[in-house]
Amino acid sequence: MYASDLVSERPRAGVFQRAAVITFITAIAAAAAVASPAVSLAAAPAATTDSSNASSVSAGTPGAVPNTPAKPPAKAPAQKETQTAIDDYEAGNYPAALGEFKDAAQKGNRLAAFNYAMMQLNGEGTPVNVPEAERWLKKAAEENMSHAQYAYGRLFDDGVLERLDPGEAHIWYLKAASQGHVQAQIALANQYMDGRGTKQDFAEAFVWYHKAAQAGDMASEYIVGTYYERGGDGVTPDLETARQWYAKAAAQGDPAALENYKALTEKLHPEEANRDKPASE
Repeated sequence: MYASDLVSERPRAGVFQRAAVITFITAIAAAAAVASPAVSLAAAPAATTDSSNASSVSAGTPGAVPNTPAKPPAKAPAQKETQTAIDDYEAGNYPAALGEFKDAAQKGNRLAAFNYAMMQLNGEGTPVNVPEAERWLKKAAEENMSHAQYAYGRLFDDGVLERLDPGEAHIWYLKAASQGHVQAQIALANQYMDGRGTKQDFAEAFVWYHKAAQAGDMASEYIVGTYYERGGDGVTPDLETARQWYAKAAAQGDPAALENYKALTEKLHPEEANRDKPASE
């Protein structure tokens, strides 16, 4: 399956460093920095499946295919041409794929539009052409392709374009996040946490971190645990629920979550305090 480095879950440090904030906000902000997805424009694009609901994406290979895709729209135009382009792309014939994706995109295939845009953005089979990439990525986003909406939002949020516009990014993150796109949910939560592109709202940030955590995002699981441990911003303190979320993040390899899990286990369940690893939640 294919996935884009645009949705890499690797941490981007220092995103939410702010002066003179209370301890709780400092802790949440530090965790949010871990959750913030990094962006690489070196990713190859060819998505092989059209999905309007990217619930989870693994990084490292091209495109935007989620692990649990929603059904593609019925009778998408130019499906045969798009598949031919994908085959050529996978064979390394980028110039042919580029032209075929464009032809299919011009016939209204949003997957082809997305792939054509990403090839333009990454300079595959062509010199990098950001305006052309922006144009076709927007077309795919306007056709309600959630990953295109997320990727289009990132153009405004990460300096890819000549202008930064976090407010515009917010609009597109919200569209994608509302369809269940996990990385968009994280990006949206980070914006609410930092007041970037929207009014600062820690309670709303929790809503979107919680959705991403429910989908299995490790850093979001840790953040949700922190909310429940400390309480506030619409969240009632619940140490047992916090412990469970820390366990989930720790099971995925988060060392800070493991330490918090151990501390809460010692406090709430002394008999379990000596366990080396958290029990499966």
